[in-house]
Amino acid sequence: MSTAATGSRGPGVPGAAGAGAPTAGGIGAATVPGAASRPNVLSLSIKDQAGLYAAYMPFLQRGGIFVPSNRPFRLGEQVFLVLSLLDRPQKYQIAGQVAWITPVGTPNKTPGIGIHLPDDDNGRNLRRAVEEILGKAIESSRPTQTL
Repeated sequence: MSTAATGSRGPGVPGAAGAGAPTAGGIGAATVPGAASRPNVLSLSIKDQAGLYAAYMPFLQRGGIFVPSNRPFRLGEQVFLVLSLLDRPQKYQIAGQVAWITPVGTPNKTPGIGIHLPDDDNGRNLRRAVEEILGKAIESSRPTQTL
């Protein structure tokens, strides 16, 4: 399986990366009182079908994508994901919500979050693309990063 996750937390703010683990950071809320909160921005590149199978979350109503991260998130938190799939030139830009959290230290699991795809054209297009790539493999009983 081959995936790479990156993120941006803004200038001068170190990420929460652990040694050797792919991570995704985010742009956190501004610290100025009264400033508007912005969703975390995550970037993930899935390089092969096995990585996509492990990251896809078909059990969520609109589907979801698992993004490795050592950074803490909250269920329901808004996130913005830029996703590259295999060798496709298109980058999927998704505004979704955290629907799954695998905390750091969970035995035999990669820490990270599951992002529930939105009920909009971007979410539907990504779900179609993922399910097209996975085909019958989506019905496999092999373990994934979430279940």
